[in-house]
Formats: sequence, structure tokens, C-alpha cells
Amino acid sequence: MRHPIKLIIKKRDLRKDDTHLIYIQYCYAPAKKMALGTGIGIPEMYWNNKTSTISINLPDKFGDHKMLGAELREQLRKAEKLIDFALTKGNTCPAQFLKKHFRKPNDKYLDQVGYDFNKLNLFYQIDDYIRNKTGSVNDSTLRAIRNMKKHLLSYQEYDKVSITFDCLDTRFYEGFIKYLTFEIPLIRCNLLVRGLKINTIGKTVKQLKTFLRDRMSRKIIPFSDLSFLKGMEEEVDNVYLSWDELSIIYQLDLSGVPFLVKYRDLFVLACLTGFRFSDFSSIQFEDFRDGMLHVVQKKTKSLVIVPLREDARRILVEKYDLKIPNVSMQNFNYYVKEVIRLAGITQPIKICYMRGCQIMEEIKPKYAWVSSHTARRSFCTNEYLAGTPNDLIMAISGHKTEKTFRIYIKADQIKKATMILKLWQGQPNL
Repeated sequence: MRHPIKLIIKKRDLRKDDTHLIYIQYCYAPAKKMALGTGIGIPEMYWNNKTSTISINLPDKFGDHKMLGAELREQLRKAEKLIDFALTKGNTCPAQFLKKHFRKPNDKYLDQVGYDFNKLNLFYQIDDYIRNKTGSVNDSTLRAIRNMKKHLLSYQEYDKVSITFDCLDTRFYEGFIKYLTFEIPLIRCNLLVRGLKINTIGKTVKQLKTFLRDRMSRKIIPFSDLSFLKGMEEEVDNVYLSWDELSIIYQLDLSGVPFLVKYRDLFVLACLTGFRFSDFSSIQFEDFRDGMLHVVQKKTKSLVIVPLREDARRILVEKYDLKIPNVSMQNFNYYVKEVIRLAGITQPIKICYMRGCQIMEEIKPKYAWVSSHTARRSFCTNEYLAGTPNDLIMAISGHKTEKTFRIYIKADQIKKATMILKLWQGQPNL
């Protein structure tokens, strides 16, 4: 707390129903205190003086301990903000101001002076944060922030406790992570599943931490230690398509399903350039100069200059005359899977990932794992396995460090296994 204010129970104030009223106590001067009733009463045995919290063993007839705890924190937060406001005025006694306005948060006087309790509502601040970021960050970052807000709202409904700035602590973090890992409901392929993967949870925590730091820097909330918001990241064994597989896809006869041709061509083009969907789907005539593409990446805002292989030039220039077909990412990801299935790339692939402390396994045909991002991964991996220097690949992919680049392609093990296999070929058999 920023002020000498806390929740207490007065043992002498026993009510007829054997409960004690919980008060907000404010020490506004040495040896001078005032108490404001919260309207919430519980038996003394279910109150923890050290933590100023209600026991989880509170019988249901006295109310839900989580909802009562949330209400107490909300009242405490309002009291703190009233004290803050009184102190900023300079000529107002905070104790008297608190006593006068605590029970009337919508008092006309507070409206006249512009005091708004909603300004310190966590979700109000997230919306304000999104408004501030719109136009200065890319769409994927805005989408990640909105997803963070959606997950917080979902957890609030699940836990039946209002999420405020004051409740963000280690206990909240542990409950939130457990919920995101095992409980949050999701619809995937029209099926209800529960739980996010570690990297998705990590992005949510990262966005929450960045948001809180922004609010601190603007002095909307006081500075606090955010070390309890621990980052999470997992190396994922995503698939890529080899050069031989890309050749089969490129030469695939799609005369029977001509509407799939544009999806095949765009996918192959992405595999030959290393572009993200947002980049290869918006190539313009002006981007093509001296046989190369000069593109400012949508995500990083950095310029990359990409030379075109003959096959890429044939697709982009000769076939489409630098006029990229207009397709949505959703349709692209759906129909590319069908193209690759028709190409016969159907071998079962097992992908492992962590859920909590458990290793989960999922087996699907290889085409079912493919998405727009597979093209970018395929470009980087194939160039790496072909011996192209890392710094040259990174100049196109946009990776800033070799460490993240190697994690991204996951090709070191493949390369080393291939080298060992070549050594074995020169050794005698049993």
C-alpha cells in the first residue's frame, strides 16, 4: 500500500449473528486513526490479521470468500484513490475527504473536479493502451494485446474474482498460468479443447508485463516489482518441407482443381523468398527492381532485399505480372494443406510439446501441420542445409541474432545426423 491504510476486524464489535464487521483503517496522523465500515461481516476465526484476508474455509452461508475478497480489495482501492486525490489538491484533509466521499463515489463534487474511478480499472487501461499503440505497432502485436485482455477476462469469469491492479501478485500469476495451461476453453476445428501451449502463454505474460511497465512509465499506477511475471518459452519441433518435396508441389498437376493453383504458387513463392504471409501477399510492382524484391517487412519495419531464383521470377513476373492474387490468411492456410495432400506428402508426423510438466504428443499427416509460416521455415532450413552462410540467410529472414535463428530452423540436429550418416557409409557393415 502507498498509504497507512489496511483492512481490520475490531474484536469488541461482535454482532448479533456472531460476526465481526471488516473495516478499512486509515492512520492519517501519528496516533490518529479512522475506520470505515465495508459492510462485510464474517466470524473472527475466518479472518487472517497478518495477511488481511478471508480464509478459504469460510462457510458458504457467510458468502463466497473469493467474491468477498474481491469486494474488499475494490473498496480498499477506492479509499486509496480518494486519499491520492485529496493529497494532490494540497488544501484538503485526506481523512475528512475520505470520510465524506467514500460512501458516495459518484458524488457530484467528484464529477465536477473530474475524478474518475474507472481510470484505474485494469481493463479500461488496457483499452487505452491499445488505443495508444494503434498505428505505432504492427497488427500482430495489437492482436497479441487483445488476446491478453481476452484471456484475463476469461480468467476473471472462471475465478469469480475481479482482476484489479492491486491483485496482480505471485498468487494471481500462479492461478492465471494454471488456468491458461489446463482450463481455458478453446474451439479448434469445431472441437472444444482446453489449455494453451507454452509459447502462447509466454506471449500473454510478456504482453501483460509490457502493458504494466507502460502504465508505470506514465505514472498511472505506482512502480512495483514485476519479477513474479516470469517469461515462458519452448523450442517447438515444427515441420518444414525439403527441396524434393517443394519440387513435387511446384510440378503438381492441378488442372482438375484450378482454384488451388494460386495457393500453390503463393506458397512456393514464399518458400523461395522466406517471406511472411503479410509480406508475400502484398508485393507490389514498385517492389521489383533490378531483378530483386525490395520489401519493408510488416512485422519488423526493416528493409530486406531478396534476390529471385528463376522459379520465383517465373511465378511472380511471368505468370502473375507482379499482381499478387488477393487471398486471406485463413483461406491460404486451409487450401495449402489440400495442395500438399494432393502432392502425396501424407506421412504421419509426431509433434511433442509441454503442458505444465507433462510431455504431450500429437500425430497428424505432414500436410495437416503446414501453414503459411511453414514456407518461411522451409526457406531458412533448406538454405542452411545447403550451406548458405547464416548471416546471408538472416539478412533475408530478418533474424537479429544467430541464437534465435538456430532455434527457429531446428536444423542443427538434422545436419549433424546427415554428417554422421555419411561417415557411416565409409565404415564396414557387421
